[in-house]
Amino acid sequence: MKVFYVMRYCLLLVLTITALTVQAQTGSITGKIIDETGQGLPGASVLIKGQSRSASTDVNGDFKITGVTKGAVVLTASYIGYTSIDQNVTVNGNTVVNFKLKPDAQNLNEVVVIGYGSVQKKDLTGSVTTVGAKDFQAGNITSPEQLIAGKVAGVSIVSNSGQPGAGSTIRIRGGASLNASNDPLIVIDGVPFGSNLTVGATSGTVIAGVANPLSLINPNDIETFTVLKDANATAIYGSRASNGVILITTKKGKSGEPTINFSTVNSYATVAKKVDVLTGDQIRAYVNANGTAAQKALLGTANTDWQNVIYNNAFTTDNNLSIAGSFKNVPYRISGGYLDQKGLLRTDEMTRATAGISLNPTFFDKHLKVDLNLKGSLSETRFANTDAVAAAIQFDPTQPVYANNKYGGYFEWLNADGSINPNAPKNPLGLIEEKQNNGKTARSFGNLKLDYSFHFLPELHLNVNGGYDVSKGYGAINVPAYAAQSIGGPGTASQYEAVQHNKVAEAFFSYNKDLQSIRSNINATAGYGFYDNSTTTYNFNSYNALGVLQSPIVFPFDTQQNRLLSYYGRLVYTYADKYIFSGTMRADGSSKFSESGRWGYFPSAGFTWRAIDESFLKDSKVFSDLKMRLSYGITGQQDGIGNYTYLPNYYTSVNEAQYQLGNQFYHMYTPIAYDKNLKWETSTTYNAGLDYGFFKGRVYGSVDVYYKKTKDLLSTVPIAVGTNFSNLLLTNVGNMTNKGIEASINVGIIKSADVNWDMGFNFTYNNSKVTNLSLNPSPDYKIGTTDGNITGATGTTLKWNSANYQPGSFYVYKQVYNAQGAPIEGVYADLNHDGVVNDQDRYFYKSPAPKYIMGFTTSFNYKKWTLSTVLRANIGNYIYDNVASNLAVSRNILSPSGLINNASTSFYDTNFSNNQYLSDYYIKNASFLKMDNAGVAYNFGRISPNSKANLRITANVQNVFVVSKYKGIDPESSSGIDYNLYPRPRTYSLGLNVGF
Repeated sequence: MKVFYVMRYCLLLVLTITALTVQAQTGSITGKIIDETGQGLPGASVLIKGQSRSASTDVNGDFKITGVTKGAVVLTASYIGYTSIDQNVTVNGNTVVNFKLKPDAQNLNEVVVIGYGSVQKKDLTGSVTTVGAKDFQAGNITSPEQLIAGKVAGVSIVSNSGQPGAGSTIRIRGGASLNASNDPLIVIDGVPFGSNLTVGATSGTVIAGVANPLSLINPNDIETFTVLKDANATAIYGSRASNGVILITTKKGKSGEPTINFSTVNSYATVAKKVDVLTGDQIRAYVNANGTAAQKALLGTANTDWQNVIYNNAFTTDNNLSIAGSFKNVPYRISGGYLDQKGLLRTDEMTRATAGISLNPTFFDKHLKVDLNLKGSLSETRFANTDAVAAAIQFDPTQPVYANNKYGGYFEWLNADGSINPNAPKNPLGLIEEKQNNGKTARSFGNLKLDYSFHFLPELHLNVNGGYDVSKGYGAINVPAYAAQSIGGPGTASQYEAVQHNKVAEAFFSYNKDLQSIRSNINATAGYGFYDNSTTTYNFNSYNALGVLQSPIVFPFDTQQNRLLSYYGRLVYTYADKYIFSGTMRADGSSKFSESGRWGYFPSAGFTWRAIDESFLKDSKVFSDLKMRLSYGITGQQDGIGNYTYLPNYYTSVNEAQYQLGNQFYHMYTPIAYDKNLKWETSTTYNAGLDYGFFKGRVYGSVDVYYKKTKDLLSTVPIAVGTNFSNLLLTNVGNMTNKGIEASINVGIIKSADVNWDMGFNFTYNNSKVTNLSLNPSPDYKIGTTDGNITGATGTTLKWNSANYQPGSFYVYKQVYNAQGAPIEGVYADLNHDGVVNDQDRYFYKSPAPKYIMGFTTSFNYKKWTLSTVLRANIGNYIYDNVASNLAVSRNILSPSGLINNASTSFYDTNFSNNQYLSDYYIKNASFLKMDNAGVAYNFGRISPNSKANLRITANVQNVFVVSKYKGIDPESSSGIDYNLYPRPRTYSLGLNVGF
């Protein structure tokens, strides 16, 4: 036993001596990285040069590196947007080193992600803008694109509505197409997101599932947005790049000890503005003064504000947790999030759970870099019936909400026999509460990227990228048999389901070599890509609420698939670090086109002159940057059209149109019009740009002038009867031009230890014009747009495309006014002076597209306090007031259908008896100034002296105010027609961020 104790003590002694010896040979480095204001910089990097040891700072800017060999080392501290600093340090035990980084206001050395590679900002030849997490919009952000609204010149982001999970209309330089898609190509961590990624269903009118593919992505996982705008920057993507490209980079793991970050944002949304309608007393007064005895008898005694009935204040909570660090030299980041967002419209709600993992190891002495990114989300949504929005504006305010009847106890307009009046609006609250539309969406996307630097030639890299995006949306719609909104039968019981599979396989070589003997650099890329996108829509029998089959299916499912095969290359040559030449070429073959037009070829060229590096400017005390850019390129378009429109095909008759032979019913097949020569729509862009900086970077920005011409527009045009299987055909016809100016300026107004004040402003002028739109060019030829139909005037098209006008311009009659300036009902100008006012006197008047777009941001820091705001403005955009044109007439209030309706207060401005849908009186100037966001934040730092936890609290208000002449609910509309708009909320948010 004594021997055992002796051996145990000897072993302990040996282990102790060994530990002390190891400890004596190594040490640790701790410290803090702060910015010019003294605030800690979270996520900054500290690297020991020549060693594989590094660390990232926590949310307070603190870092720690352990196991450092004692002696002299060189530390490098870096952070995006700041100038890196090297510091010589002698490690002896626990060494403390602090860094104070100064902002590189122009970020000229910042690495910018571009297509299939990255370059320093100073070497860009295209028009590219990057927005990092530090500059994102704050507050209740539930969809990623909202992060950069108002932040980038030339980019317009308009939320489609205030509904939870609603998408946005994103336009870069106005778009370049008519019938095809105008949405930019979105690439997340190397995975391109196609236009077939919208998941969900529509039922009735405007109840939608997931409005855009971004809404299932957690904004908290995003690190940067990079917007590629001109063809030199986008042509490397060739297909789908005519409308610009948005590259999204998600957050990755970093070497160092684990850091844990938890954030929660809790928001309270209110209705910012309601439609101005007549009150119950005003309706009673009007009907009593102008109605018949029968109409007066219809009046109720209530004063119901139907908009108050359907809307409520809504609460949202958004919670996120992430862990980042490295395990055995494998950087990782694991994240999870949960969002529960209520809508302003009663019963509206969306929940979203997300998870993500990123692994970024290196192998073979850092010759092989691996990036594994996996993201997933589960979403459940109760879609409120948005038909209630229009019904609440129109429904009689003299009536109560509830009544004693068989229609769920909601007041409804009934016929004498007790049946529903089919011409009357339905009870707004009944529309909401008696309809269940519940959807679920599951989505997963990710990729594995390998970057191998050849041992025998380190400048040569082989990159392989394999990615996927899989999503499934399904749900059910139920309306009870007793509901007044039931159409064609007692209630509804239906379901929907759609599945998307998208696969990406890419491989490319890149070569980057400095040729010092001739003061040159060559950067070359050549690669291959394969993209397979498919959507399967499942069809289900439709039943009524009593279980009776209403509409049997013909086919259980329908699959739409398209494939794209690509070859691409890029060469960038730099001479003397100030003359940069670039060229790209991409060849795309798409299954959407026939063999004769399948391949599209998309070249680009660019030149940059870094004038600041010339001898006559290099030592300038005024200029800190001066760079001039010229570029040219061609890009393509294939999105927004069907997969097989170039093939002869048939469509099946609906169940109600079957043909009976004996006792059997048969579906009939009808040929579909097709164009076997359908080919790519192409856009050619010219761009000239100037990047500037003054006074050591305190003032910097850029100016770009561009001209884009799109030809072979994919348009649906009328054709001669008998020449195909329809009088309409999707074909290549017409041209369109876009030209404009973009400018941005950023100013560091105050830079001191305690005060830091930055301001940014961007400006865009864009003018789009259709130059030809027919197979036989004619200045009088025009085509109605699909989003130009107006409510109340069935079959009437308001917006048209025509040569020499902006796309989607309003086509209306010129209103005539009396001496007092009031519009005269039904009296319009005879513009062609033929003595008759008819359709030939309609003219093109204004457009929904703004001529000028502006964004303003500012951030003011005082010690631990931060104040910030974002404002946006549109000038020259017009909107059609469909609420007034449809409802603000006496025929609507005193309806011949045997009921009383409400009207907007604009009725008093016209006193029209009948609708005048095509009067230019209803085209209103919708220019506006909006404060999108106003916020305050306080960084507490460490919660206590001995605690590792750091705390930051933020408070934000979104949709703060709107200044506009337009009297409707909101002047901002992507379609330019104001009707049934789900109001965008005013949201108050309180956020808390804790890091360890």
